[in-house]
Amino acid sequence: MAAQKKSKNAEDPNSRTVCRNRKARHEYDVLDEIDCGVQLYGSEVKSIRNSKISIDEAYGRVDGDEVWLVNADIAEYPQATIFNHERRRKRKLLLHRREIRKFAEGGEQKGLTLVPLAVFITRGFIKVKLGLCKGRKLHDKRENLKKQQHRREMEAAIKHK
Repeated sequence: MAAQKKSKNAEDPNSRTVCRNRKARHEYDVLDEIDCGVQLYGSEVKSIRNSKISIDEAYGRVDGDEVWLVNADIAEYPQATIFNHERRRKRKLLLHRREIRKFAEGGEQKGLTLVPLAVFITRGFIKVKLGLCKGRKLHDKRENLKKQQHRREMEAAIKHK
């Protein structure tokens, strides 16, 4: 029995990454990350479980004591008929007050941006990985690509020996 044990993520269909914002790591330096819940309608949950979500153009916004996910595109669920949701509505992110204060201060003082990095399901709950990010300039992107290329070449050389 013990030999047949699998990892939690491979075994549990309710724990998986639904979508990633791959461009975010290229365009921004991620300084801090936090996982937060999302306030959703039932039709939105069904669409997300079917991987019908895009966070490429989405961002986080702090309004007073609340954090909002703006411009995330969740496709309509066809079986929901008249009880469907708006595709690009603002969605409230669920965080503790101290976490909101920490992110709000960083965003306002240093000119940083809240960027959703990934949407994932864990233990049946839909979560968003939100990053406190600083924008990169073009030369920073090129420098980062060069570093990655050198690292890949070194790993390939080590592998072939």
